[in-house]
Amino acid sequence: MLPGFSVSGDSDGRWPVVMASPHSGRDYPPAFLAASRLSMAQLRRAEDPLVDALLEGIGDVPVLTARHGRAFLDLNRAEDELDPAMYDAPLPITARQTERVGAGLGVVPRVAAQGLDIYRRRMPPGEAEARLAALHRPWHARIAELLARARARHGFAILIDCHSMPQPSGVLPPQIVLGDRYGGSASPALMSMIEGHFQAAGWRVGRNIPYAGGHTTAFHGAPGAGIHAVQVEIDRGLYVDTGRMTPTAGFAAVASAMTGLAALLVAEAASLGLEPPLQEAAE
Repeated sequence: MLPGFSVSGDSDGRWPVVMASPHSGRDYPPAFLAASRLSMAQLRRAEDPLVDALLEGIGDVPVLTARHGRAFLDLNRAEDELDPAMYDAPLPITARQTERVGAGLGVVPRVAAQGLDIYRRRMPPGEAEARLAALHRPWHARIAELLARARARHGFAILIDCHSMPQPSGVLPPQIVLGDRYGGSASPALMSMIEGHFQAAGWRVGRNIPYAGGHTTAFHGAPGAGIHAVQVEIDRGLYVDTGRMTPTAGFAAVASAMTGLAALLVAEAASLGLEPPLQEAAE
């Protein structure tokens, strides 16, 4: 199994912010490629291209970056979002049939971008467990660890889960979409600060539509406990040529905005009252 992810920056909690890029990995095990009916180019269309590169200038704030491709395992899905029809024997756990699983986009995806079936045949259930054990659980355990250290030091912690999106439809659609599970994973004051940051960069910003946040924000976000999780979706048209998977002229501006967001949160988030209520803090 490929190494799951890398972590840059300081991991001792000295900064109240953690950044993550779960979908920009581009490594695929040879056995997976042999089992797939799709070309590498087709598999890579499931990635959030170059989001990891957008975060490279952030510096000392911890940044987690997945190495494996999203078509192999989706870190922004829950462990039980599995499709039993993909396996040649019963699963050892009860699978949860969400809308995403029905669309083929569970934690072990059935389809890649454009709805293309990934696999030639069904796989043994042990394959799903192996991927979860090697990649999914360590990723979320490390996020939880970093957030706990930050909260212990600052009284609060912020997770920014970074993604890219195809351009939404409609007249003047948002170029940045912030997801907080409709208020369930982050403070309104924090959302307003992040929204203002991207608006100041000149971009249209939306909230929760069409992306309200996935498993990561739901699992880690606990505003009442002082842990705030926000999903940031960036219009790919702002920074990447999706056909060639190469940066465009807008790449530097988006990278600068992401670096600036981390710096803003480090400098100003303490003024937002993100700590848990005093009763819980005392406990």
